[in-house]
Amino acid sequence: MANTVIGSSIVIDGEIAGEEPIIVQGTVKGRIAVSESVFVESAATIEADVEADTVEVAGVLTGNVTAGARVELKADSKMVGDIKSPRILIADGALFKGNIDMDVER
Repeated sequence: MANTVIGSSIVIDGEIAGEEPIIVQGTVKGRIAVSESVFVESAATIEADVEADTVEVAGVLTGNVTAGARVELKADSKMVGDIKSPRILIADGALFKGNIDMDVER
């Protein structure tokens, strides 16, 4: 399955939904709902609620994240919002403000 890449000069204001993994290099405002993974690269900015199987954040994410498998906040990432996922990894150097709910049915 191919990744969908949202380039660094792209700004999306709306809803993204689908089955494929998404790599965000630009800016997304609104909502992201995919059945696979979402990767937020270091230069990317997300102002959206995100629903996916796995979510990896290296950039800036403002919004709530719901993940079926895992959420990972990389070093130098910044997230403001709530996380709901059975597995959460927060790297040394990551900034996080919000609530974490790991009580998810598997």
